[in-house]
Amino acid sequence: MNYQNSLAFAQEQDNLDPLKHFKNRFYFPQVNGQDAIYFCGNSLGLQPRSAQMYIDNEMYKWANYAVEGHFKGEEPWFNYHKLLTDGAARIVGARPQEVVIMNQLTVNLHLMLVSFYRPEGKRIKIIMEGGAFPSDQYALETQVKFHGYTPEEAIVELFPREGEHTLRTEDILQSIREHGDELALVLMGGINYYTGQVYDMQAITQIGHEVGAVVGFDLAHAAGNVPMQLHDWDVDFAVWCTYKYLNSGPGGTSGVFVHERHANNPDLPRFAGWWGHDASVRFQMKKGFIPMPGAEGWQLSNGQILPFALHRASLELFDEAGMANLRTKSEKLTGYLEFLINDVQVGKDVLEMITPRDPQARGCQISLLVKQNARELFDKLMEAGIIVDFREPSVIRVAPTPLYNSFEEVYRFSEILHTCLEGHS
Repeated sequence: MNYQNSLAFAQEQDNLDPLKHFKNRFYFPQVNGQDAIYFCGNSLGLQPRSAQMYIDNEMYKWANYAVEGHFKGEEPWFNYHKLLTDGAARIVGARPQEVVIMNQLTVNLHLMLVSFYRPEGKRIKIIMEGGAFPSDQYALETQVKFHGYTPEEAIVELFPREGEHTLRTEDILQSIREHGDELALVLMGGINYYTGQVYDMQAITQIGHEVGAVVGFDLAHAAGNVPMQLHDWDVDFAVWCTYKYLNSGPGGTSGVFVHERHANNPDLPRFAGWWGHDASVRFQMKKGFIPMPGAEGWQLSNGQILPFALHRASLELFDEAGMANLRTKSEKLTGYLEFLINDVQVGKDVLEMITPRDPQARGCQISLLVKQNARELFDKLMEAGIIVDFREPSVIRVAPTPLYNSFEEVYRFSEILHTCLEGHS
């Protein structure tokens, strides 16, 4: 047997892993009385053990200060969102004034579309990935209808070539060029939720700007997964959730990036709220919206303190680990997973990996197309203590997350997968 396909090799890799101690800083769900092998951080990240402390701190302030908690103590609620800004900016490669944590993902997407989808004349079209996550589809459908257009005339969906599962970068860029003078907006996911493909955000932004379009990204599956440089790439805006790779709880808060050239433009159309008004005069309660400088000017309501506290717990772990270190481990984990899946597949024709083979073109997730009885295989894995994710019609998404998953878990997954495939038809 190949040494790489052995428990000893996996354990050796874990011993060499400088991030191995982070695994003990999370809670794992139990299956059959044991820690599950949790490869589902692409759907909901695990709970940091420190999260309870952060929540308890805010519950204490609420109990002991009540309304005075907005201004009293070392970390008053009035400015609590600022405790998250620097860490979030490091995650997405932004300047602090370009980032704000607020609301939830699709709410923030709509707020950004109000400002950045400004159809005029024949420039009305939006380019997006075909089969994007439904929230993005629904947001764009309703936004173009709000402006008086039909989705059929205003939305251009990009699909892979016949017989392929992922979009080629050259095809994305060519479509942007072809629709150039009719194009108002390019809105893509940073990573495709279904295939796990990482899009070339820098190239897409560059070509989008060359044809005069605005370029934004939904980073739901990219934030906390792959390093990004949104400011340097000149991206116009982006949104992301925090409950997947950022481990900030179910229904957690969301992040927004607005490039500084827009963020400091008070004349840019937007929907406004009290919390986005100039903080120095906010409590004068006067008419006339004056936006806060930077991304904070898009805030509507006072901060969600308990979700913010959860997010703070996670961001501190990310700062300690470092995105570059996490990415290095992630490439090794998914590379090892791919190697073992190929080994398990010898002599069988059950699984097809639809995630790019190039490590630079994927994040933590490997998507497996199951050619027969996909739901049955998924159920077997779950019963055996492997928590993964099923997407219709026949894809199992497997996401070993570098912050809390190990090489040994990847190896044990392959053993269980092998057992489940024996006799699978």
